[in-house]
Amino acid sequence: MADTLTETNDPIARMRAIRRDIHAHPELAFQENRTSDLVAEALTSAGIEIHRGLAETGVVGTLKNDDGPVIGLRADMDALPIEEQSGAAHCSTHNGVMHACGHDGHTAMLIGAAEALAASRNFKGTIHFIFQPAEENFGGGKRMVEEGLFKLFPCDAVFALHNWPGLPAGRIAVQPGPMMASYDSFTFTLKGVGGHAAMPETTKDPVTTAAELVLALQTIVSRKVSPHDPAVLTITQMHGGHTFNVIPEEMKVMGTVRCFSGEVRDFIRAEMLHVAEAVCGAHGVSVSLAYEEGYPSTINTPAEADYARRVASELVGADQVDTGFRPSMASEDFSLMLQEVPGAYIWLGAGLETKPLHHPEYDFNDDTLETGRDLLIRLATNFQNGI
Repeated sequence: MADTLTETNDPIARMRAIRRDIHAHPELAFQENRTSDLVAEALTSAGIEIHRGLAETGVVGTLKNDDGPVIGLRADMDALPIEEQSGAAHCSTHNGVMHACGHDGHTAMLIGAAEALAASRNFKGTIHFIFQPAEENFGGGKRMVEEGLFKLFPCDAVFALHNWPGLPAGRIAVQPGPMMASYDSFTFTLKGVGGHAAMPETTKDPVTTAAELVLALQTIVSRKVSPHDPAVLTITQMHGGHTFNVIPEEMKVMGTVRCFSGEVRDFIRAEMLHVAEAVCGAHGVSVSLAYEEGYPSTINTPAEADYARRVASELVGADQVDTGFRPSMASEDFSLMLQEVPGAYIWLGAGLETKPLHHPEYDFNDDTLETGRDLLIRLATNFQNGI
């Protein structure tokens, strides 16, 4: 850990230094070795028992103070494969890798909360501080659960906090039910008969068939799913051919599906293959579908969401807490923890001027560190009074 992280007794300045140190040294999924070392050192120095090795680089710190309920607080640690363009003095020192989603801030806030709680012991029960690797597309949360997270560290409830650009800085948003959509990916492989581009009549063209398929797939959401059930089916890639005068034999069409309902998720998957077989069959082109289910919808349980709302209202005022808003069509693997344990996923406003998540100019808003830390602290200290 950099010396500057231990030079101040100001906890807010220390969080800022930790956050910027992690930002300058981003690590991709399951490679968060330096970050997990930093986390482990901070927790150990605070007198918190640690466990390492879940999902390779995960860290869980446990703090107990008398008998009482058990709460889990989770932060993600991984970065993204993006070349940073923020121009910040603490910008990434690793080419092609940056913290573009604020996981540096999430980790710093949870460290700050853990240190404060270890010093004050102003709670009864047990707190598990869960530092998760590989949230970005690689299912670190799933691996932690599969490797026994909640068997080794049983929790009565679990909570997570994510910074949210576009929401005024310091404002908090939480509600029961959906917060984030499910995330699936797919690849269609179309196989026809290739040939000379000047003689298309001798081929069974997978390129024009793929173009027709892309348009036909859009009717699944627009015409076969109720407008009351939000869903997105987006084509993001099309690949085929190697030169300008040859019609290729094969095309690949790739994309993603997002929705909130499990029934809608299953329907879209089945209908995609039905549509593809109809379109491709009309042109004598064969088709196969490789469909990979990613993260399920992030669904807050009612009692825990209401608890988080009350705690947030005590901290920032009820007028600064949003409870009736549209869920995001983005996805989050905290959803897999919520399938095992009741809990809530909370948005912390990052400000109206903060660049969007996953943007190369994004940088976490350090002015929100204290609010985020204090919300995590209050979730833990008030938990002894029950949901």
